[in-house]
Amino acid sequence: MAVTSMANSSIRDFTKYNRMSGTFGAPPFACEYVVIAGGGGAGYTVSDSANDTGGGGAGGYRSSVVGESSGGNSSAEPFVTLPAGSYSIIVGAGGAAGVSGTAGNNGSPTTFYFITSLGGGFGSFQGGGGNSGGSGGGRNGTGVAGQGSSAGNSGGGGGALEAGGTDGAGEGGDGIASSITGSSVVRGGGGGRGRAGDTSGNFTNGGAGGGGNGAGGNGTTPADRDGNGTANTGGGGGGGGKRYGRGPSEAGSGGSGVVIFTLPTQATATFSAGVTQTSAIVGDNRVYTVTEAGETDTVKIG
Repeated sequence: MAVTSMANSSIRDFTKYNRMSGTFGAPPFACEYVVIAGGGGAGYTVSDSANDTGGGGAGGYRSSVVGESSGGNSSAEPFVTLPAGSYSIIVGAGGAAGVSGTAGNNGSPTTFYFITSLGGGFGSFQGGGGNSGGSGGGRNGTGVAGQGSSAGNSGGGGGALEAGGTDGAGEGGDGIASSITGSSVVRGGGGGRGRAGDTSGNFTNGGAGGGGNGAGGNGTTPADRDGNGTANTGGGGGGGGKRYGRGPSEAGSGGSGVVIFTLPTQATATFSAGVTQTSAIVGDNRVYTVTEAGETDTVKIG
């Protein structure tokens, strides 16, 4: 394993680095990455008078993209140089939502090479505590330094960039924007809380970057509120609510994670059969986006 720093350099300086170090056409290859775990599932309330339920926390967010942030609004990690060989690659699933008055479930970790991001924490059930994770589940779940943020005490799940509740009571924390694929995309938003005993049918916003909106409790399904975290963003699920005298809204599940990494165009990457991925050339690098990969899957780099 080789880890090299490129502080104060541009993302596109990787091509220059590879040429100057003699690695442009041969391993080890300079590689930058964004590795996001599955988001946490939200809690589900069945009571008119119980406390609000928590939104799920975003999946852990680790990034080595120079000039961008890693989770918890921390500095980017050092990029890696990859020798030729086979490496584990696992994309974590989002955590399942709570059912019939229960808390949600944590998201699953995502792994690339030696880099592992932890799943988002689950959202609370009717006033209980949310769980810790890459980002914490509402309410009051804690995030992991360098991977995400904590939940707010008002029930919003933590986002990759900011804590739950930063933009308003119960709202999910926002995720992080990355241009690793050549255009800016925000990922890793926390889920919004679900409101118990609501009389207006309002909902609570999930964080930017795939966080699910928390239901306001007007008895409808989460489909018209985007209650689930968005797939391949690590977004947390939105909490299920209940309106007085009417049925509850289901809670949202967390969004699955993703692995994005770059290699010089001269390098080859061969994936095992269980991997779903796409790639595109950005400058002199090829960017791979892996949306599905299981426990036994690998990428062979050469």
